[in-house]
Amino acid sequence: MQVQDPAQIAHLLAELRQEHRDLDVAIQQMSNSIGCDELQITRMKKRKLLLKDAIARLESKLIPDLDA
Repeated sequence: MQVQDPAQIAHLLAELRQEHRDLDVAIQQMSNSIGCDELQITRMKKRKLLLKDAIARLESKLIPDLDA
């Protein structure tokens, strides 16, 4: 999925950031519970890292290229 329009990128960034925050809350809650599923937590952390990378890539697309 190639998104080039800055408005679309900004919208997608907002969605990814929200999912990242939601995962953070879910991981925290699962970690605090007794008998938590470590495998599930690991998968959620991996997804969170992938989201962070995607967010960074999209943010870099919003920065205009300057010719030196």
